[in-house]
Amino acid sequence: MMPMDMALLKRELIRDEGLRLQPYRCTVGKLTIGVGRNLDDVGISETEADTLLENDIGRAMAGLDRALPWWRDLSDARQRALVNMCFNLGLSRLSGFHGMLAALRRGDFDGAAREALNSAWARQVGARATRVAAMIGEG
Repeated sequence: MMPMDMALLKRELIRDEGLRLQPYRCTVGKLTIGVGRNLDDVGISETEADTLLENDIGRAMAGLDRALPWWRDLSDARQRALVNMCFNLGLSRLSGFHGMLAALRRGDFDGAAREALNSAWARQVGARATRVAAMIGEG
């Protein structure tokens, strides 16, 4: 059995299917991404979802490093809380939590937790906000 040239096959498929990094509807109306991945019928595997999650966590952490370099000095639980919020809200919306971030930076963790809970975000995400605020408050 002859081994297939996988690099050549990939180049051919990219040429013929195209490479799209944003979801789109293919010619038959299926939600598609990447190199012809039919999300409607095939979806993604758990391994692929984990890879996406790890990449998204890395992106959130890199954004926090740029915007809030002091965040790495917080406890593990508080760091995870900020990544959780950044993951959910995006860095630009998280940056709008001025009172919470100022309280966190000065070590007023109870105040930071209250600020997190006193937001439209908390009303929208419910129990998630309660859990994240507890991580902020209790460390």
